[in-house]
This record gives sequence, C-alpha cells and structure tokens, in this order.
Amino acid sequence: MGITVSGLAKSKEFYSKTLAALGYVLVNDSSSSVSLAVKDGYGKSADPAGDIWLSMGKPMVPRPHFAFSAASRMAVDAFFAAGVAAGGTDNGAPRIRSQYHSNYYAAFLLDPDGYNIEAVCHSASDQV
Repeated sequence: MGITVSGLAKSKEFYSKTLAALGYVLVNDSSSSVSLAVKDGYGKSADPAGDIWLSMGKPMVPRPHFAFSAASRMAVDAFFAAGVAAGGTDNGAPRIRSQYHSNYYAAFLLDPDGYNIEAVCHSASDQV
C-alpha cells in the first residue's frame, strides 16, 4: 500500500514510532519515499521491500482509511499510545467495536495528513 504525504520527515517519524508497536521497522529510506515492514513475528511482511510506502506528494482526496492487524489487544493499546505520543490525533480510543463483531478490538488515529489509520485485533482475548 502506498500513500502520498505532505511532509516525508514528519510522516516517517510518525509511522515509524506508531507502527513499531505492531512490529514494523523502516526498511527503505530515500529522499522521496520510505517503507516499513514487519521483519519477524506476527504479521511478517511477504514483501521484503515493505508493506506500506510513504511518498512525497499531495495527500489523497478523499483520504483512505486503512487498518493494520494486531497480534493482541495490548498491541492495539500500544499502537494508540505510541501514535498519540508521536503527534497523531485520537479518532477512536481502543475498545470493542461490537457493531463489526463481538471480538473486534480496535483503535483509530489520524496521521499528520489526516489519513485514518486503525489497529485491530480479532481475538477473543490477549492470547495469541
């Protein structure tokens, strides 16, 4: 997945800190784009070049919403806390979203450009 961002350095910092809670690390870093991937463990990326790419440009309109799978509810909580600390805007604190299903535990953040990002765990408990 790739999105365009208005400030690559700011978005790189936000996504690196926020997605670290889900196991993501920076794998490519250039002056015009960066990518992140999960190298090992839950959600290991199939593409070693990265699962999410950020490139300089005009942010997309309308802004898409995208979700990242979390191994546990604790990981969703960590994603949310890290994202808020990194400058993200609270767009829905971690909790059960029973309108989707009884174990849909998710949190939502707006990134620096207003993209709605989500971390979601579908497990009935924190056991992985």
